[in-house]
This record gives sequence, structure tokens and C-alpha cells, in this order.
Amino acid sequence: MRQTPRGTSVLQTSSDGQALFLTGPGGSPEGDRPFLDRLDLKSLVATRLWQSEAPYYEEPIHAFADDGARLLTRRESVAEPPNYQLRDLTQKTLQPLTHLPHPAPRLASVRAELVRYQRSDGVKLNATLYLPPNYSRQAGPLPMLMWAYPQEFKSAEAASQVTTSPHRFVRITPMSPLFWLVRGYAIFDNPSFPILGEGSQEANDTYVQQLVDDAKAAVDEVVRLGVADRNRIAIGGHSYGAFTAANLLAHTDLFRAGIARSGAYNRTLTPFGFQREERTFWDAPQLYVEMSPFTHANKIDRPLLLIHGMEDNNSGTFPLQSERLFQALKGFGKPSRLVLLPHEAHGYRARESVMHMLWEMDQWLEKYVKNAPRGKLAHTSGAN
Repeated sequence: MRQTPRGTSVLQTSSDGQALFLTGPGGSPEGDRPFLDRLDLKSLVATRLWQSEAPYYEEPIHAFADDGARLLTRRESVAEPPNYQLRDLTQKTLQPLTHLPHPAPRLASVRAELVRYQRSDGVKLNATLYLPPNYSRQAGPLPMLMWAYPQEFKSAEAASQVTTSPHRFVRITPMSPLFWLVRGYAIFDNPSFPILGEGSQEANDTYVQQLVDDAKAAVDEVVRLGVADRNRIAIGGHSYGAFTAANLLAHTDLFRAGIARSGAYNRTLTPFGFQREERTFWDAPQLYVEMSPFTHANKIDRPLLLIHGMEDNNSGTFPLQSERLFQALKGFGKPSRLVLLPHEAHGYRARESVMHMLWEMDQWLEKYVKNAPRGKLAHTSGAN
């Protein structure tokens, strides 16, 4: 697009008016590689003018010339923050326009890897593995925090897509699990947790079994790579990811501890559907019961930290969800802790809230994961 003197945006055409310019994220098996194409309006054939190349993630911002030969881009890498560049595609030159420094120099030597693996039924999975600054695999396996969020798909092919890039700058946001890189943990971020419902089958009909298979594949892979100690892995997530963490503690013995933020744990309290589940509680009561970690609270033997904003405005994730699960866990004598953050909604914004959340999570991980015995995880009575 180009901007007019009136401030509106219109399609940018070539000087002869016979071509448009196309940009996109450039999804590929190696991750996203943004591109610039020239689309001939007569033949409708697109010609690739430029595409981002490893070890950078670079995206086109604006084409200055009508032939697309001069291009403003924003380039970043794992260790280099985003900066603007001027590319001349004819002369094949690159001129830096900004020189923004690294906002967190301690993370400059963090390593990020796109890891691809598969679960037992052959569905291809992927995740981003982050390793602490200056870590060498010769030092042995690390404690790990696995941060997950499941998604529903109608085909294994769709579930197998890579939807990120291993070359993005390592950003620390207030809700990010990456803080624990500087505490000596490996982070397995956003591992694929697909829930498939192919053909006439609904994804959630086999939700628990698929979730367990996804988690087992992820754990087996990080152990195979030698970066994680099988006996010191925590599972965590926010919202539907919190629901995931609680379910995995109930149905597996894969994890040493769990962290669940702002989740929903009793699906009968969301009776008119949730996520992509369109059936109501009255259509499929057994499904709602079986998918609820609250129903299986007696099987949760691993320590579970529950955090929730007291003014949660998200549909279904009422603070009551965390309160009732916590009460059930305490009733069974299970190791658990409930933290309620005043005046916070579904996400947490106040500095006091974010800092306290990080402190709670850090204390939990240090106590139950990093400093846990390195022997084999004891089998839990509730594990499948």
C-alpha cells in the first residue's frame, strides 16, 4: 500500500500501472520468511523480488520505488533488536537507518532453536527452545519450564504448520516465561499441542488422550536433545494454557510441578461452549465432566500454583474457577497455592501485580523444580 496526501491508503502500483506488490509472512517448514513479490496484473504471475534469509527475520515495511527496487525493512535476529534498513535490490546494498541497542544485554547470548518432532500417531509438532545465556550442552540437562496453549485443528496437515520463526529477537514481556532463562532454566515455548477432530469427529471427543500424547512427545524430545532433566520439568500456561497445565498434572506423571494463571477448570461453569467447542453442556454432559481438571482434582499430586486476577473480565475464567479448584486440592491435602491479584483482569498490567506474579512463580519453580531431587519422578496414583 501507499499513503496519499490526504492520509488514506491505496494499492501501490508499478509506474506503468500493470503490477501490484505483495507481501506476506512467508510460512515455510523452516519458519516464517517474509517476502516481497511483484504481481503482473495481466498474467497474474507473481515474481519473487526479495525474501528474508537466516539468521535474520526481516520484514518489508515500504517499497519506495514504483518498481519495488528500494525497500524499507525491519530486521532482527535472536540477539539483535529490530532496526530499520534501506535495501537497494538492484545494487544489492543494505544501509542501516536506526541503531537501537539491546534493551536487556544479559539476554544477548540466549540461544533460540526451532525444534521439530512428532507424537506417537505421526502428527508433526514444533516448538521454540530457548537456552540460557552462555549455556553449553556439555554442562548437562537443565531444569525446564514448558509453556503451552493447545489449539484445535481439522487435519494433521494443518496442525503440523510452523507458525513462528527461530530468528525473532528474544523479547521479554510482562507475561513471558522467558524471565527464567536468567535463572538457569531452559524454556520450551509454545510447543504444538494440537487437538484434532478430523472428518465428522469433534476434536474434544479425545481431548485428554491427545493432550497427554502431545505432552509426552514434547518431554521425550527435550530429554532426547539433552537439554532438560526429565525429573525437573514444570508445565505452565495462561487461560486455556492454565486449563492444559491442570489437566496434565491430573492425567500424567510427566511434570514435577505446574503453574496455572487465569484458567477455567470446571467446564460445567461454561455450559454454552468454550474455545471451539460448540456443543453445550446439555448436548455432551460427559464431555464437560471428563475435560474438567476439577473433576480429577483427587489425581493432582504434583504441586500446582494458581494465579488469578480478581476482576477477570474474560468469559468463563471467573476467579471462582481458581478458588474452587484450590479448595478441592486443599481438601485432598494436595500441595497447592492460590494467589489472587487485586484489581486485575484476565491479563495483569500493574507493576505491583506483575512483579508479585513473577516472584510467586520464581519461588514455586525454585522450590519444586530446580531444587527437586534428581531421582526418578514417583508414579502418581492419578496418572494414566
